[in-house]
Amino acid sequence: MEPFRVHILGCGSALPTLKHNATAQIVEVRGKMFMVDCGEGTQISLRRSRITFTRVQGVFISHLHGDHCFGLIGMISTFGMMGRTANLNVYAPAAFEPLLKTQLEMFCYGLEFEVIFHAVDTTRRQVIYEDRSVTVESIPLEHRVPCCGFLFKEKPTLPHIRRDMMDFYQIPVSQAQNIKNGADWVLEDGTVVLNARLTTPSDAPRSYAFCSDTRYMPRLAKSIEGVNLLYHESTYDSANEEKAVKYHHSTAAQAARVARDAHVGKLLLGHYSARYENEKLMLEEAREIFPNTELSNEGLVFDVK
Repeated sequence: MEPFRVHILGCGSALPTLKHNATAQIVEVRGKMFMVDCGEGTQISLRRSRITFTRVQGVFISHLHGDHCFGLIGMISTFGMMGRTANLNVYAPAAFEPLLKTQLEMFCYGLEFEVIFHAVDTTRRQVIYEDRSVTVESIPLEHRVPCCGFLFKEKPTLPHIRRDMMDFYQIPVSQAQNIKNGADWVLEDGTVVLNARLTTPSDAPRSYAFCSDTRYMPRLAKSIEGVNLLYHESTYDSANEEKAVKYHHSTAAQAARVARDAHVGKLLLGHYSARYENEKLMLEEAREIFPNTELSNEGLVFDVK
């Protein structure tokens, strides 16, 4: 099974701290590297993660608050200095396009690659990226500005060939693809070897949902039903729920309710308010509702499984 991982580059909120960087992640799926949000300091975290800069092929920006996008223009500038030639796709709310264009003209003149902007309608759930092995969908969220999350989903793969049965029936390797596609095998005496004897079921497709800044949305559970891994912002603990309501954020307990109601595999908390010395209280509150909860932290890597 090919890697499907989430690399945490930053999990803090708007106010800078010495403990956490602003929001940024790398989603590694089927050999591709996608960045989700790009807060200030992302380049340094990317260096520490030892992920090669040139492997980042697309950036998804959830909304236009600085702690989610201030790091992008600096990273693009660094790409230019490193001699990048592959185009970079940026997916973000439409209002970001003129700002990005101005920044590129001011700070990134003469790039040897093109920055291709894709406007995302944050009010609609739709596929915004697709290739032969993965799709990315937007997930409408409710924040103080237009905002959406992103759902990364593997496409189903073909069944696995049983090498022992291929050898037993002396089936040529050239027929492996046909058998993966469902063909039976006919022996010289006319006996049909059913495909089910020659293959094992494919791996179940995996999925990851990134739910950026949002107020508590009970109905969100339907949009992310059954995902293997969910990141849901958890800026506050329950004692500060009034602040969560005021600023359109969520508490850890509310994130856990979404995870529970969506029957997800694992929940990651993040986007912690700078008021907390540590996030143990939020973890405890979430685990009372959804036990399989973890704290995201810079440098951690989570497998989607």
